[in-house]
Amino acid sequence: MSKGTINVSVENIFPLIKKFLYSDHEIFLRELVSNATDATLKLKHLTNIGEVSVKYGTPKIEIKIDKEGKKLHIIDQGLGMTADEVQKYINEVAFSGAEEFLDKYKDKVDDAGIIGHFGLGFYSAFMVAEKVEIITKSFKEEPAAHWTCDGSPQYTLEASDKTERGTEIILHIAEDSTEFLEESRITTLLNKYNKFMPIPIKFGTKEENDPSHEPETTTDKEGKETTEPQRKITVDNIINNPTPAWTKQPSELEDTDYKGFYRELYPTQFEEPLFNIHLNVDYPFNLTGILYFPKMGNDMNIQKDKIQLYQNQVFVTDNVEGIVPEFLTMLRGVIDSPDIPLNVSRSYLQADGAVKKISSYITKKVADKMKSLFNSNREDFEAKWNDIKIVIEYGMLSEDKFFEKSNAFALYPSVDGTYYTYDELYNKIKANQTDKDDKLVVLYASDKDAQHSYIEAAKTKGYEVLLLDSPIVSHLIQKLESEKENTSFVRVDSDHVDNLIKKDEATVSKLSDEEKTKLETILKEIVPSEKFMVQLETMDSSSAPFMITQPEFMRRMKEMQQTGGGGGMFGMGNMPEMHNLIVNTNSELVSEILNTKTKKKQERLITQSLDLAQLSQGLLKGEALTNFINRSYEMIK
Repeated sequence: MSKGTINVSVENIFPLIKKFLYSDHEIFLRELVSNATDATLKLKHLTNIGEVSVKYGTPKIEIKIDKEGKKLHIIDQGLGMTADEVQKYINEVAFSGAEEFLDKYKDKVDDAGIIGHFGLGFYSAFMVAEKVEIITKSFKEEPAAHWTCDGSPQYTLEASDKTERGTEIILHIAEDSTEFLEESRITTLLNKYNKFMPIPIKFGTKEENDPSHEPETTTDKEGKETTEPQRKITVDNIINNPTPAWTKQPSELEDTDYKGFYRELYPTQFEEPLFNIHLNVDYPFNLTGILYFPKMGNDMNIQKDKIQLYQNQVFVTDNVEGIVPEFLTMLRGVIDSPDIPLNVSRSYLQADGAVKKISSYITKKVADKMKSLFNSNREDFEAKWNDIKIVIEYGMLSEDKFFEKSNAFALYPSVDGTYYTYDELYNKIKANQTDKDDKLVVLYASDKDAQHSYIEAAKTKGYEVLLLDSPIVSHLIQKLESEKENTSFVRVDSDHVDNLIKKDEATVSKLSDEEKTKLETILKEIVPSEKFMVQLETMDSSSAPFMITQPEFMRRMKEMQQTGGGGGMFGMGNMPEMHNLIVNTNSELVSEILNTKTKKKQERLITQSLDLAQLSQGLLKGEALTNFINRSYEMIK
């Protein structure tokens, strides 16, 4: 037996590990199972290339709890170590930068990245154990070794009578960490971190039906049938799936396989995904994975952090910010890349060059998949548009490259249910919806019911009206106007129909200038100036006498401010709601208001007309609505 001191430059490294990583101390199991997996896969590689002659077999990793002895065992059948290798890899810790570590991390108690950064995966065991043993037998023809350390720099190393190849790590669980002796806790951790590890992981046993046993059915004298019980057998409880869908080639998988894997990832999710994107690249970095589009509709508050990040099938995190473009964080699925370090801080990921390339690749891959789905089955793509448009529109806003590619598949639905790409829309409306200044005017509505009268007025003119109702539509059209040359988007209720798209021809007013001035004076005496700007307009006599609109610019800025950005810089977020009251000077009712001799009747006509206009916009509420109803009853008595 030999004794010695672990070669670290500060003696209190074990308390440091415990202190600095306490908030994330559950990762010890991930680290130890990952080490066991590495040892097994390395043996597989050596046998495959013929460097070693031992039989690889069908190795597994086993986790065992000894609750009475307060021990947790992690056992593998991998390479194992000789005593010299234990001395080299366990005792001579490469930690010459310990003092630097102290300076760098003394104020960071939540940075689990230090374990991987300093090669201390094995030593994470001391976060939960007061003593750790390693019993290991190398695949080489050399004696087994038994290493013991009680959390101080002192250790013992002696021979062991272990005869089977591989390594067993025994953790003597500390009093403050006895939760890790509970089967439910270990099951949770194995499912979280090791659910898709490439080597089978055994955690206890379970009973299942014996596949070789066919229960016999017998018939007694009275003709009564009796079937013997199904014979049960005890089998290893393998908690992981070593070959998850993302490790396979797309050609190996059917649609049912992708849906089955989705249920495996999200067992409590009942709705099936709309479609999936299989990621598979090996240059200039390695990346595999499957992303799923769930149903989203207009919900901007859909739960994020549903994409799981793996490194060689080891779970790293479900916070993929910085790796996946922000607009795709609403998706679900798995990304696996050996080029992403196992233990990293978020700031490291955001600054890493490889990670940025991965993000760009995923953006491109999603855009290509959207284009492919659109081209292969446009009808199905249109049917799913309302469930995916939030992601697509968010991507168009936040990623310039995605915006460029989106021209091939982004859809602009009309109020009548026709879906256009932008180029199709342009060709459809350019003849009729180009104004006198040669600018293309795209009309849209955000609510078919609330804006019904305005939509119908526009359709009477032969105009196409889009239905753009997502919560980020104001941001989107701002982006489109900046990218599409000589184009403006105007909501149908922002002005009367003749003003939406200004043409050269003008309607002649029935009123003289003197009459208009008189009418304006009468209106301003009755219409509340703090709510409405009176605007006299010459329209067709069949058009509504009073119409309420909200200027496109002001309304859009307010909407942008409410959903983040835009209007805030103009100070419009807290401005009172201001609307235009457009009065049709060619309306018979307006002529009657002008020519009415009694002030009382004049006031009643204006108030009733104003309330009707407000009612059509959903602006009439509370006491004003009650007064309108009572007044209306009085008028029809």
